[in-house]
Amino acid sequence: MKKAIKILSRDPVMKKLIGKYGELTLTGSDDYFTDLAGNIIGQQLSGKAAATIWKRVVALSDGDVSAGKILSISDEALRQAGTSSNKAKYIKNLAAAVMDKTLNLENIPEYDNEEIIRQLTAIKGIGRWTAEMFLIFSLAREDVFSIGDGGLNSAVNRLYGGGGVLGKGEIVNIAEKWKPYRSIASLYLWRSLDKES
Repeated sequence: MKKAIKILSRDPVMKKLIGKYGELTLTGSDDYFTDLAGNIIGQQLSGKAAATIWKRVVALSDGDVSAGKILSISDEALRQAGTSSNKAKYIKNLAAAVMDKTLNLENIPEYDNEEIIRQLTAIKGIGRWTAEMFLIFSLAREDVFSIGDGGLNSAVNRLYGGGGVLGKGEIVNIAEKWKPYRSIASLYLWRSLDKES
């Protein structure tokens, strides 16, 4: 982590954020199915709305959000919990892929980032953003920058844009200087968006 802080601190904006928030680290998880299902639920929702719906889905699963359990819940029950019709289908697509081994989550950490994104996005309902969040928060991969994340774009615009709106290419170029720790940089950018920060 000291190496990441050293490299990120070369960027004056990052250096300031590190000074403000201290050492932020990736923790990872080994509950891959639950993480992916939660990411699908969270797509295009505020954190609070996503958490509320997810809590209901966990309750429907009796606390065991597994592929088998999700497939046993009716689409109607998932919709009543607050998921859209599409998201109910999408988490079932994921569950079916895990059950029939189209997606082998046990082996997934063995692959590089782009191969993991390819495998995950082959499942209808999982887009690149969801796959990138999985890489960052489940697999704790240190060098991922999700250009499709609205929060990251907003933070970069606010901190680096000088009041203007930066193009995607400009944002990608700014993120290049954080390699190989773009995920860690992302933690600081997200943290900078917290109201209480």
